[in-house]
Amino acid sequence: MHKLSAPSLVSTALIFLLTACGTPQSGFRVVNQSDGMIGVQAIKGAKELEAHELAVKECKKMGRSTAVISEAKTTRNDQFPMIYIYQCVR
Repeated sequence: MHKLSAPSLVSTALIFLLTACGTPQSGFRVVNQSDGMIGVQAIKGAKELEAHELAVKECKKMGRSTAVISEAKTTRNDQFPMIYIYQCVR
């Protein structure tokens, strides 16, 4: 039987907690803006880190390696009261 090392167990537990306690995918909407920026609309209580992960995925689709936050602001949209704006970088 294969035994997991302590660091491996900690990593596995951390990944599980991050995915289990996160905001559901339906709590976000990704918007490609005409200026090349990525907007991630989020429900109330969503974490910026979760929005960043979605922006990075969208940037990778465009051939860029990561996303850097440019702005975070509230909106008048009741369903998605926050928007995070990211710039894709190489």
